[in-house]
Amino acid sequence: MSRYGPRIAALERRAERDRTAVAADDGAEGAEPDDAATYLREGAGQAIWLYVEARTGGRLVPFSPAELAALERAMNRWFECYTRCYGVELEAEFTVREAADLLVQTRNVDDVGQLLTGTPPRNHR
Repeated sequence: MSRYGPRIAALERRAERDRTAVAADDGAEGAEPDDAATYLREGAGQAIWLYVEARTGGRLVPFSPAELAALERAMNRWFECYTRCYGVELEAEFTVREAADLLVQTRNVDDVGQLLTGTPPRNHR
């Protein structure tokens, strides 16, 4: 396990709780577009940034396959929460590397969410 293992585990637990809560709210008032930014910034963005930090901190930190899978599951659960805020059901299967590359290019997690998921449509913003 890398030194990031406990942080990854905590992110995954929080992402699963958020995803479960969003799924339970479907049909009720549920999540709204205003909540989407929270899922990106405090959720997916944290997972993506952890990956960037581990890869750019001067020394490459190797993740075990289990850690990398858990980090990607967490990030993808938050992308699913994000799209649900717009009424879009998505089964996210993005890699944390592709999300990190977009974050480095755009420097904006809101753009990363929109570019990866297509939600909301570009003309909506």
